[in-house]
Amino acid sequence: MRKIITLALLAAGTTAFAQNPAEGISAENCIPGAVYPCVDAQHRATFIMNAPTATEVAADICDKVYPMTKGADGVWKVTTDPLVVGPHYYRLVVDGVRVNDPNVYTVYGSGSSFSMLEVPESKEEAAYYTFNPAVEHGQVRECQYWSESQQKMRRCYVYTPAGYEKGKKKYPYFILQHGMAENETGWHTQGKMANIMDNAIAAGKAVPMVVVMDNGDCDYSFGAKRGESMDQFGASFEQVVVEELIPYVEKTFRVYTDRKHRGIAGLSWGGKQSFDIGLTHTDLFANVGAFSGAIFGGTDINTMYKGSLKDADKFNKDMDVLFLSNGTEEGLGGMMLDPVFTKAGIEFTRYVSQGTAHEWLTWRRSLNEFIQLIFK
Repeated sequence: MRKIITLALLAAGTTAFAQNPAEGISAENCIPGAVYPCVDAQHRATFIMNAPTATEVAADICDKVYPMTKGADGVWKVTTDPLVVGPHYYRLVVDGVRVNDPNVYTVYGSGSSFSMLEVPESKEEAAYYTFNPAVEHGQVRECQYWSESQQKMRRCYVYTPAGYEKGKKKYPYFILQHGMAENETGWHTQGKMANIMDNAIAAGKAVPMVVVMDNGDCDYSFGAKRGESMDQFGASFEQVVVEELIPYVEKTFRVYTDRKHRGIAGLSWGGKQSFDIGLTHTDLFANVGAFSGAIFGGTDINTMYKGSLKDADKFNKDMDVLFLSNGTEEGLGGMMLDPVFTKAGIEFTRYVSQGTAHEWLTWRRSLNEFIQLIFK
């Protein structure tokens, strides 16, 4: 991910300091009582660190280092250059020690827990993923189920739309996957999935649906396990989805159990998994999406995805929505499939997020577009 902020802080505990209003607005994920970090109108971030015994402290943001200045009270402080909008992961490092910022709630990303700062978009741009008190809201539940194939308990998060608890109707559902070195918490926290779903459903842009977010068995960086090939990385998730997750969801929640009312989508490596699983199991899925999909390998329409696309007429008839998206500033191979699909006569929807890279803004926008197409 291009937006990684690394800072420095001595793990000396959380301290609330009086904030100069000119410095901006406190980050939305600050813990109670903390006013830093904050972001001003020029998208500059101000960070403080209570590290009275430190000898060298600096802010390293997207590979740019900002030396921090120590005050008489032992508090270090710096204001950055303007940052691009969107979420930024960051760490605090002082005298060589890397820790998370105790002034904010942490998230899981890049294979570890991280601090995160969001440089806000305008209210208009952010409206679709902003909590709206004027609309009804669904719920996100943390669920556990037993995996026979892995001989362990697995965890997934499940979004149910507003009104789910009040009736007996059934809902369509789709599986929504995180990327490499992330986990099942990503879409709910960094992705603001629930707000996106609530707002789109309330506006009539999307039908009420259930969303399932599971761990794709790729919650670490490729190469961390010695001897694991790229083909093996996260491949175990296919068996989990087909043999365990789908049965668990359909037994536990009021959802339809036919392929027309079932989908799978994901970001980055989760997009690859969604294509690998969804396009080789068209008997199970009629809605498949890849957001910045990590699409690599062959492009022979007759052999890719176990030959499921070689008969374009049949595939188009069976597949209700095939969705691909990318940001204009990223360089992964997701768009390599466009000419392949077009030449073969495969129908698909391409969405391009303007001005964004391999990042959560691209994926939030992609999710918002995808849900307006499926189950219609």
